[in-house]
Amino acid sequence: MNDFRHEDGEQLLASFRERHSALITALEAARATGIPVIYANDNQGVWDGDGPGQVRKALESLGGELVAAIAPQEGDRFVVKPRYSAFDHTPLDIILRDLEVERILLAGAATEACVVQTAVDAREKGFKVTVLADACATTDERLERIAFEYLEEVVGARLERAQSTSRSQ
Repeated sequence: MNDFRHEDGEQLLASFRERHSALITALEAARATGIPVIYANDNQGVWDGDGPGQVRKALESLGGELVAAIAPQEGDRFVVKPRYSAFDHTPLDIILRDLEVERILLAGAATEACVVQTAVDAREKGFKVTVLADACATTDERLERIAFEYLEEVVGARLERAQSTSRSQ
């Protein structure tokens, strides 16, 4: 959930618009097959843990119509993170282990920062990782290409297009 009101928000919003349908497809496929959906959202400097408040703020801001289509639904989980990685100072590891998750399907923004750092930390914690490349937004396509290459060749993550998520379970 992003309000896109930051230094690179315009570039991120443009990428988000281009890749929005792949993110919707990934979320729908996960929900239809019973895969837990967990949101990890920047705390934006606010330590109140108010996930619903962050969603409302994003809905009322730039790109709100896009956010509405991917907003959390009943039964989804939501963690607030202070840094790039969704594992850094969050309960995500505990949640995933409680759900007996072995493979994580990652999508989101920004590929070259939050997505890649979360993937690295997930692998360090012993999870298998698939990054849904078409469902990730970026602020810099050159850096994103480098990040994807690093994820595949160094981290050992799998890259897939959103349409093929059903094969990666």
